[in-house]
Amino acid sequence: MFSNFFLKSFRVLLLPFAVLYWLAITIRNWLYDKKIIRSSSFGLPLICVGNLSVGGTGKSPMVEYLVRLLKDEFKIATLSRGYKRKTKGYALAGENTTALEIGDEPMQFHIKFPDVPVAVGEERLDAIPQLLHDRPGLQAVVLDDAFQHRAIKAGLNILLTEYSNLFTRDFYLPTGDLRDLKSSYQRAEIIVVTKCDPSISENERQKIIREIKPGQEQLVFFTAIEYGEPYHINTKQPYLLNDKAEVLLVTGIANPKPLKSLLEVHSRTYYMQQYPDHHIFTIDDLREIRKRFRQIESAEKMILTTEKDAVRLVKFDHELADLPLYVIPARHHFLFGEAEKFNELVINFIRNFRQPE
Repeated sequence: MFSNFFLKSFRVLLLPFAVLYWLAITIRNWLYDKKIIRSSSFGLPLICVGNLSVGGTGKSPMVEYLVRLLKDEFKIATLSRGYKRKTKGYALAGENTTALEIGDEPMQFHIKFPDVPVAVGEERLDAIPQLLHDRPGLQAVVLDDAFQHRAIKAGLNILLTEYSNLFTRDFYLPTGDLRDLKSSYQRAEIIVVTKCDPSISENERQKIIREIKPGQEQLVFFTAIEYGEPYHINTKQPYLLNDKAEVLLVTGIANPKPLKSLLEVHSRTYYMQQYPDHHIFTIDDLREIRKRFRQIESAEKMILTTEKDAVRLVKFDHELADLPLYVIPARHHFLFGEAEKFNELVINFIRNFRQPE
C-alpha cells in the first residue's frame, strides 16, 4: 500500500516530463494528420491490435482470438515488433526458433499455431514486404501492438483499453501510462474494453460508452478474461485448481491482477514471485523460485505461470522436470452476447476488402 502511494507521488513529480512527452506526440500526430509524414497502405487486409497505454490490456489474447477466428478460412500471418528479443531486423519463426530470437509473445503464437506464419520486425514498413515475399499466398496480416506506429495504415484498427484503467482517465508518460494521444482513439474502427468484471451491468456499459464518446462509425465491445485449465509446462498434464492447494504465482507480465483475483477464489492461498514485464528468466531466477516453493509447507502445492512467461521458462526443460509448474491459458470472452457481431465485422472486413487506390 505504502509503495503504491510512493510510486504515485513520485510519478506526479514527473509531470513536467509528461507535458514534454505530450507535446512531442502531439507534433508527431499532427505531422501524420497533415500528411507531412505519410502513412503507407498495402494491397491486402491489415488488422491492427493495439492500445494507447503501456502495460497489459490483453493484446496477445486478442491476437490469438483473431488467429483462431480466421486461420481456418483465410491464409493469415502475425507480425510483431519482437519486444526484448536478442536479435534485430525481420525474422520469420521456424522449427528451431526460440523466444530469445523473436520475443516471448510471438513465440507464444508460434507454439500455439504452428501452421500460421509468425514474423517479427521493428520496422513494419520493411517487414510486411519481406513477409509477403516469404509467404506470397497470404490473405491477411494481424499486426500486434502497432496502433501508435503510423508509418503503416491498417484497414481495421482494434483498440484495447482496460476496464480498470480506461484511456479516458489516464495521463501521459511518465506521470501516467498513456504513450499516445487520447484523441487517437478516433482512428480505431473497433474499441474493446478489456478485463471487465464479468458481472458488469448494462447501466455501467452505457456509462463507459458515453465516457469514451465513440464516433458514429465506431463500435465498442466489452470482454472479460476467461482462464482455461492449467497444464504442466513439460508433460501438458492438466491440473484442476481447487481451494485446497497453495499456489506460488510466478509472473513477468504487466498486469497480474486478473490472475490474482482468480487465485483468491480458486486456491487455499497464494504467494507471488513477480518479475518485470517481459523478464528474461535466468538460472538464478529458477533457483529463487525453487527456494520460495520449498518454503511453502502445504502437502498440496503447485507453481502457476502464464503462457507468456512459460515460453521464457521452457528453456530450462530438464531443470523443470521435477517441479509442479503449470501454465494457465487466458482468452477474451465477449460480454453482452456480442461475440458473433465482433466476429462478423472482422471476417467481413477481409471478405469485402478493396485495395486502396
